[in-house]
Amino acid sequence: MSTAQVAGEAVAKTDWSAETARARTWFESLRDRICAEFEAIEREAGSDASFTYTPWKREHHGEPVPDGGGGVQGLMKGKVFEKVGVNVSTVGGTFSADFAKTMNGADPENPAFTATGISLVAHMANPHVPAVHMNTRFLTTRKAWFGGGGDLNPPIPYEEDTADFHASYKAACDKHDPAYYPKFKAWADEYFYIPHRKVHRGVGGIFYDHLECADDAAFEANFAFTRDVGDAFLNVYPALVRRRMGMDFTREDKLKQLTWRGRYAEFNLVYDRGTLFGLKTGGNIDAILMSLPPEANWE
Repeated sequence: MSTAQVAGEAVAKTDWSAETARARTWFESLRDRICAEFEAIEREAGSDASFTYTPWKREHHGEPVPDGGGGVQGLMKGKVFEKVGVNVSTVGGTFSADFAKTMNGADPENPAFTATGISLVAHMANPHVPAVHMNTRFLTTRKAWFGGGGDLNPPIPYEEDTADFHASYKAACDKHDPAYYPKFKAWADEYFYIPHRKVHRGVGGIFYDHLECADDAAFEANFAFTRDVGDAFLNVYPALVRRRMGMDFTREDKLKQLTWRGRYAEFNLVYDRGTLFGLKTGGNIDAILMSLPPEANWE
């Protein structure tokens, strides 16, 4: 259904079910390509590690939500990827009255929503290999919008890796709007910051949200951009892993990684929007908290 014209005034599109299904299909296909590439890296390292997939249904107070949707948690623990989660979920229902006040286009009188997306976090065995976070998503309330991005989180930063990571996302942004990269890079720098530590979580990337779809044309443009964001991640991150995964490291390097992981955990538990959204909407706890590292250190 396209935007209609009623009594001389534009009426915004309200039925986004077909678009939600299209976005979900693409997110699942991106998940499959990423997981296949990560498993190939494990094979190259002499490991037979592979992803296990656990389906889940949305719950409220421990009870399944009728027509509430759910998702699939993908998890692998290997020789290169100490712990990597790649999750896809598609959920819907109503927000609580208080949470609705915080969500774009929702309010206590109209708290209905749908959300579909992919979320990935990789914690690496070798501290020279950067950890990484990536997600893309499509949400609807009374409005509809895309969000997402990716950020690199190296315990031991390398300028070459940082430059290549940013270059991949810049190329994806520049295909659509030359203003996107500087805007979304700055947003990532602001968002992925730990105020109580007064440090950034990593070396940044891009972050965008509320890329709104008022009509079919806007959906197509924003969906195309979001697909390019997902492909940009797949184009660059496996190359960074292969570049660093064979490097020797010391006990001091490992301790630096474990301390850095503690900062990462602090951000995800205190400030991360995705963690809060999952907890507030009856998501799977294990899938939501898969972002936490398998081991960390606080001195």
